[in-house]
Amino acid sequence: MTEKESKWDEKLKRFFKDYYWNEILQLANEYPDQRSLSVDFTDIEKFDRELSKEFLDHPEELIKAAEAALREIDLPVEKNLEEAHIRVIKTPNRIPIRELRSKHLSRFIAIEGMIRKATEVRPRITKAAFECLRCGYLTFVDQNSFKFEEPFAGCEGENCGKKGPFKIRIEDSTFIDAQKLQIQESPENLKGGSQPQSLEVDSEDDLTGDVTPGDRVIINGILKSRQRTLKDGKSTFYDLVLEANSIEHLDKDYDELEITSEDEEEILELSRDPEIYGKIVSSVAPSIYGYEDIKEALALQLFSGVVKNLPDGSRIRGDIHIMLVGDPGIAKSQLLRYVVKLSPRGVFTSGRSASASGLTAAAVKDDLNDGRWTIEGGALVMADMGIAAVDEMDKMKTEDKSALHEAMEQQTISIAKAGIIATLKSRCALLGAANPKYGRFDRYEGLAEQISMPPALLSRFDLIFVLLDTPDHNLDTKIANHILQSHYAGELFEQREKLPGSHIKEDFVEAEMEVIEPVIQPEIMRKYVAYARKSVFPVMEEDARAHLIKFYTDLRKTGESKNTPVPVTARQLEALVRLSEASARVRLSNTVTLDDAKRTIRITMNCLKNVGVDPETGALDADILASGTSMSQRNKIKILRDIIKKVSEKHPGAKAPLEEVYAIAENEHGIDRVHAEENIKKMKQRGDLLSPDQNHIRLV
Repeated sequence: MTEKESKWDEKLKRFFKDYYWNEILQLANEYPDQRSLSVDFTDIEKFDRELSKEFLDHPEELIKAAEAALREIDLPVEKNLEEAHIRVIKTPNRIPIRELRSKHLSRFIAIEGMIRKATEVRPRITKAAFECLRCGYLTFVDQNSFKFEEPFAGCEGENCGKKGPFKIRIEDSTFIDAQKLQIQESPENLKGGSQPQSLEVDSEDDLTGDVTPGDRVIINGILKSRQRTLKDGKSTFYDLVLEANSIEHLDKDYDELEITSEDEEEILELSRDPEIYGKIVSSVAPSIYGYEDIKEALALQLFSGVVKNLPDGSRIRGDIHIMLVGDPGIAKSQLLRYVVKLSPRGVFTSGRSASASGLTAAAVKDDLNDGRWTIEGGALVMADMGIAAVDEMDKMKTEDKSALHEAMEQQTISIAKAGIIATLKSRCALLGAANPKYGRFDRYEGLAEQISMPPALLSRFDLIFVLLDTPDHNLDTKIANHILQSHYAGELFEQREKLPGSHIKEDFVEAEMEVIEPVIQPEIMRKYVAYARKSVFPVMEEDARAHLIKFYTDLRKTGESKNTPVPVTARQLEALVRLSEASARVRLSNTVTLDDAKRTIRITMNCLKNVGVDPETGALDADILASGTSMSQRNKIKILRDIIKKVSEKHPGAKAPLEEVYAIAENEHGIDRVHAEENIKKMKQRGDLLSPDQNHIRLV
């Protein structure tokens, strides 16, 4: 032991006895199942400033010295802590990956980020036992570098000394578990447009197998470098590798937000305000005029319902999925971007550029892992416990949309690719936006025909809002004023910032900005949402439950007689429950009251009125969402089939002239020509009808 190490030795022993005696006893009890003693860096600092500084500057020597000191402590139990490790946590020296420089080499640093890849845990040999095949003597060689070293000096047997041959004895060699990780900067902290950088991490022994891709962690360790090798020798460039000393898991949900006690007071004060709903609604995208219903729904989506884990192992999701469909140019994407900004973990993707594996997970060949296949999480996995916004959902390919089904209802993503079978969690709320198929909405068409989205996917959305762009003089004036006001305020602000000799006063700019200022600042709003999701779990009152049940059964009752459509499915009832819970969370209240239920029903009715109404009869019809054809349409198709069947029996070759079919439909059954043509077109698309030539049709 060197003089320097012995200097620290006494200090370290004293430090362990003063600060960590109980933990050491517990470790001795559980050794060898538990082999690590976690040491808080702040304790080292309290104990001795010099020691803590030395720890950051020369970590390798000191960690060795600390582990040696730990072994030498006299324990009341008969155990030798030979393989015990010191794990230092909470180091102050936290450095972003993109700011690592050569001065950090062989220092003790902490890196915060998200695990991108993790290889399998594999044994690595640390001490190899070689058996000489001539005399049978065992020679031990320590393996510290990356290359496997053989006994150069030859056999160490006394009268042998031959240079070989050797055979390695696995059972006498020492192995240690090793795993390589790749950690990447957290997506929140990135400046726009920059690629997240990553760093390789080596973990050993009991640190292995502890993390999975997508986890947010802080890894403390020693920064090492490795020389790159080229084909014709070694390069002068080195790669950085972090040798992990300890891994701290960050709390998964809403972890980036630290809520101080002052914040908490402000949050609680806000929640007592009787106008809290209005305030929160007007803090969602204040630069967009109107859309109170939608903003309210988006606010409820941020707060989300309560996740229930039932005793039989099933899980009911609490996240609220919302879909905005509407004419172009009515600020759908603005709303999406704003919500992603408010959500503590939001991911924004566009359907045009998103593929199925980019949304869910991809199997990639891995450089860390000798070209084996590993899984990389996509957007929905990254947005776990947050909001994933997908714009232009109607432009996605069909097979990519089917990737969303499972993510929306079960909130997991199952993968079976390249020999990997895995289930990843994606507990995120989905916020989608889509344009109608033909550019604009037709009021008298069903919704499912106008959005090219599979009905099975549409029915999974709790709320579908249809934003129509209908000219209306009063409203248009207000919107125009609002838009110009925001532009004017923006112009004033920019001119005041950028022009040195500008005469604009600051209070004038602030007064003009008032219209588009959110009532609650985004920073506090995020904390408010995080606080509500972390510490409020509402329970429904009896009368609220009864109210929801009555609403649901009344709606279902309209579908009892033979010819009426089925208006609502059980999925809508679950949506009502989730929205009521979110509504209680807005007030930070732990009970769902009748008012919450009424508010929910108001939002849902607004949504159903626009969406699930059969354009011809005006009745609510869940089939429009669920299968894309309404009841009245199905009946017409049935009538038309009968007509075509009758007419084709009269004619040779079972060909029915179109004109005759239209005439009978109009005169006998009151189906006008436009509808008849459209339904026949539908039947052709589905393959029920054939057109032998332009004027005839035939049943298949």
